[in-house]
Amino acid sequence: MVECLKAGACDVGFLGYDPARAADVEGFSPPFIEFDYTFLVPAGSSIRSAADVDRLGVRVAAVHAHASTLALTRLRKQADLVSVDTPDGAFELLRTGRVDAWASARHVLDDYSTQLPGSRVLEDRYGVNRPAVVVAKGKAAHLAYISEFIEEIKTSGFVQQAITRSGWRGVRVAPPRAHTPGRERPR
Repeated sequence: MVECLKAGACDVGFLGYDPARAADVEGFSPPFIEFDYTFLVPAGSSIRSAADVDRLGVRVAAVHAHASTLALTRLRKQADLVSVDTPDGAFELLRTGRVDAWASARHVLDDYSTQLPGSRVLEDRYGVNRPAVVVAKGKAAHLAYISEFIEEIKTSGFVQQAITRSGWRGVRVAPPRAHTPGRERPR
């Protein structure tokens, strides 16, 4: 998405905020949803919490350049990451026992866990993603309009209705943006 914005092939897109991406874009709107990053472990795993994953000898499947992987990379000290290109590839590593855990978004892991009897999605988390609309450099007016729109659809209940209709488990409406006193909200 960032490459598309930088090349001028698009003006806006949806992307989880990451500080490493901020310098390449005009900015990010307030987030509209949020969801946790956690781990899926196979049946019989001794891993009970996210803290148990970061140990010597623990191998963790992670999708290359995914926001969940970027977050985990900043936190990890001892576990070995095994990078793959797709969620299916990560699941296959876990299913065949080549890794001890798979790191991703909770709702993704919930869906895959149904395909691996006895597997568990850990209750705790190692991070939270708050996707937002990201805007290309030079498009500040777009950012102001989109930011106002995002806050309105959260307040109106539209985002919650969309989450409910989609059946997306583990996803919630992002909290409202704090209003900065003395600054008018863009119109």
